Amino acid sequence: MFIDGQWLKCDNTFDVLNPATGEVLGQVADGDEHHATQAIEAAHRAFESWSRTTAHHRSSILYRAWQLMLERKGELAALMTAEQGKPLKAAANEVQYAADFLLWFAEEAKRAYGETIPSARPDQRFIVQHQAVGVVAAITPWNYPVSMLTRKLAPALAAGCTVILKPAEATPLCAIAVFKLLEEAGLPAGVVNLVTTSTPAPVGKVFCESPLVRKLTFTGSTAVGKMLSRDAAMQLKRVSMELGGHAPFIVFEDADPVHAAKGASLVKFLNTGQACICPNRIFVHKNVMPDFLQTLTSRIEKMRVGNGVTEGVAIGPLVDEKAVLKIDRQVNDARDKGAEVLCGGQRLTQGEFGDGYFYAPTVLARVDDSMLIYREETFGPIAPVISFDDDDDVIAMANDTHYGLAAYVYTKDLSRAFRAVEQLRFGIIGVNDINPTSAAAPFGGMKESGLGREGAREGLMEYMETKLAGYSV
Repeated sequence: MFIDGQWLKCDNTFDVLNPATGEVLGQVADGDEHHATQAIEAAHRAFESWSRTTAHHRSSILYRAWQLMLERKGELAALMTAEQGKPLKAAANEVQYAADFLLWFAEEAKRAYGETIPSARPDQRFIVQHQAVGVVAAITPWNYPVSMLTRKLAPALAAGCTVILKPAEATPLCAIAVFKLLEEAGLPAGVVNLVTTSTPAPVGKVFCESPLVRKLTFTGSTAVGKMLSRDAAMQLKRVSMELGGHAPFIVFEDADPVHAAKGASLVKFLNTGQACICPNRIFVHKNVMPDFLQTLTSRIEKMRVGNGVTEGVAIGPLVDEKAVLKIDRQVNDARDKGAEVLCGGQRLTQGEFGDGYFYAPTVLARVDDSMLIYREETFGPIAPVISFDDDDDVIAMANDTHYGLAAYVYTKDLSRAFRAVEQLRFGIIGVNDINPTSAAAPFGGMKESGLGREGAREGLMEYMETKLAGYSV
């Protein structure tokens, strides 16, 4: 663990496993409530001096961290593939994305502008300032173990906040590597602190209950996000929540079904389907369904499954046994209720797959709303396809979920695209585009997919308080 500028050992440790092979990659300190409290106190002590540094100074450190991350892109990508499982090329892309947040907020730190407001009184002036909210506790997920760190750390540090981060128990080695990089970039002791643990609940409880923590930011499941929000509310602690998704992918009648199927195959199987913006329900107009299914199935059948270090592998392992069992349950439920399995549909256990958590990339046709996969977030390499024949009906079906993170629309009709974007209740919508994300763009969801936004100018403001000064002159 990294607390108050020191790397600390711990009597208790836990193993970190490679999900492709089951091998032990290393042992990591198994922190507890005491370590969380120690880290919070260190961040609290560091806050006064760090928050008073100039925006240009904070910018220069983030800029240095950006340079270091790019220099170590290959090293970080290899570690991520071993620890998280994604193919090496995808891991390298993630490191680049993570570095983008460091660069963006290095620049945005210098643009936390205030404003003056005219008063009705001639002898009065109003001035608005934005200042750091205070100590921030951050909890990050395993599926993007580097970029999710910088997406929270970079804006918090740019704003002048100090941070305690608890990474996912499945991917702490990536977090340790990032913190070594931040230390080298020149962050003072106590400004960033890392608590690793195999039992996150007690540490999360300390984050929520400590009066020294003024902001909690979490990326993970909706169920856990609700619990953290409830506990943080007892102190009116500010929260940002990036939670689950159940993204619709809509292919309208006028769309090119081959082009749409190529896009669906790429974004659905992004990170082996383990991304909150992956499509979970693929709605295809009945008139273009045959061509769409033929293209989608042929592309997915060619996807190579295996260890992410192997050249040509597109589908890596799932995170653990529980994840495999969940998607297998969804596939079997759909099959029993009349879905057609066009490819895949089973766990892979033979040969090189025997010691890992692998599932064959799968296409399900004739999916309907009676099936578990229609309602539950999947988080795996399963593409369920649903037929529709009316625009209003498909918008209603797409919105029929308590999630509201990402959605995708394929159409050649500009008017239809505008209507769909305006009617869909999702925070991020790709129109003929499977990658509507960037460090410069606000990322976040509606409904039970979250609170607040990450990235963009909004991402910086999530870590700042608005202060008004009225002057009598």
